Amino acid sequence: MQVNPVLVESAVVLTVVLCVHMVVWNQHSWCSVALVIQAFYVQHKWDHLLRSGAAVFQFRPSANSGIVPASMVMPLLGLVLKEKCSASGNVYLERFSMVITITGMMLAMFLSLIALGITRPRPINTCVIAGLAGSAILYTTKQTLTVSEVIEVLEVLLIFVYLSLIVLYLLPRCFTPGEALLIVGGISFIVNQLIKRSLNLSEVKGDPVNYFLPVVVIGSLLLGVFFALLFCFMESETWVSSFFFHIMTAVLVLGILLPWLSLFIGRHPIMWLLDFITLNDKRLCLLGYWALLAVVATGVVLHQNYQRQSGSKKHQASTIVRKYFHLIVVATYVPGLMYDRQLLHVSSVGCLAVFLFLEYVRYFRIRPLGQLLRQLLTLFLDERDSGPLILTHIYLLLGMSLPMWLFPGPCAPKGMLSGAAGLVPYAGVLAVGVGDTVASVFGSTMGEIRWPGTRKTLEGTATSVFAQIIAVALFLIFDGSINLNSSYSWIFGSISLVALLEAYTTQIDNLLLPLYLFILLLL
Repeated sequence: MQVNPVLVESAVVLTVVLCVHMVVWNQHSWCSVALVIQAFYVQHKWDHLLRSGAAVFQFRPSANSGIVPASMVMPLLGLVLKEKCSASGNVYLERFSMVITITGMMLAMFLSLIALGITRPRPINTCVIAGLAGSAILYTTKQTLTVSEVIEVLEVLLIFVYLSLIVLYLLPRCFTPGEALLIVGGISFIVNQLIKRSLNLSEVKGDPVNYFLPVVVIGSLLLGVFFALLFCFMESETWVSSFFFHIMTAVLVLGILLPWLSLFIGRHPIMWLLDFITLNDKRLCLLGYWALLAVVATGVVLHQNYQRQSGSKKHQASTIVRKYFHLIVVATYVPGLMYDRQLLHVSSVGCLAVFLFLEYVRYFRIRPLGQLLRQLLTLFLDERDSGPLILTHIYLLLGMSLPMWLFPGPCAPKGMLSGAAGLVPYAGVLAVGVGDTVASVFGSTMGEIRWPGTRKTLEGTATSVFAQIIAVALFLIFDGSINLNSSYSWIFGSISLVALLEAYTTQIDNLLLPLYLFILLLL
């Protein structure tokens, strides 16, 4: 019997939504149930548009629209964060989590309206369901948010509209509609929050570490949009253009981003960073260890390219070779999560900035490294890198880092959460570093029984779950801050559910799986 993978993917997402609904059980959770139902109908129509080639923008081929899994990430994330912050008595973050929930629902509804608006003939039943879900969300917004919070939601929606037009026009075939919703929606939220805090510096509070990520995201966005528009009118591969690129990057960093960051942390960022990384010998040892792993990763890239040059020109890195980088990232993140999460937070943000900068250099062919990076990274391309950007390594970094960046420290007593929530910072390591790696390696080498409708194998999924359970046991042994409190069955169920999602989704699993495991573990 032929099974539609989209139906199974949607069923898994609906199961996660119902799990959240059973724990939280308020009007926002009811809205999330309505949202996933209307998203399923809209995805059916948008998938038809993609298959017929009638979509307005050029999305990533060989993947469905991904509306259902992407639409639910931000609303569910806000719901579980609200529950934790409410239990800890943190009213400010509880209200902030409600804004996250409603913002995610509004962005998903806007994307659905776009899909319905360009569908011909217009689907009546889908319009009715979307209208009912939208009415429920609007009513809940009116009942639960203040006027200032509603304005904040609308600001994010406005930024999302403009960024979507820019990103989808400049970067065709890089995203599916769902991936665009996740990435552009997250960027829009960060942009709005940073602008809001910049206009109210008297209310700025919290750990200085938390301000590095928003400033890096804003700086990378400004740099990319500026040079993408500029190089539409001039050649980017000349030495003059390359010199201008590096000068303008230095001006942006030294003249705008560093002063902007200093307003939030109250000190010069470079001096603060020097004091931060030299606080103790343990941090210096971790940095040295990570530098060694970076050298190893570079060696893998150079070795694979040397083999290609000495052999066939059509040689491409195998799945097992690409998973070497997953193992290196696991070896990077696990010690950081166990011994110094703040240092890992800052280091991962710095690594993101370097990755984005090098991708701009490669994309625009900026001398002297642009062409060299193109030659080195072409070996590791797969079907997900069908657009002008190479994003898989950035997605890997994001997948490993997002659970740590999103970890609700202020809502956790003494900075720790009990039960399954104690594994929340490790969600990226489990879902991507361990689970996805083991599933790919064992599935491609020993798998024989395929999941209906997919190329993924039952053996790969089973070994993925088994490997993650072993990893949880090791974390429990070596990390004294984890106290699972007999929540083993919930952990096993969460890991199994996310592993099944990995088997059936065609979206970027490095980005999607850690977020869903984060949501389930935080319940």
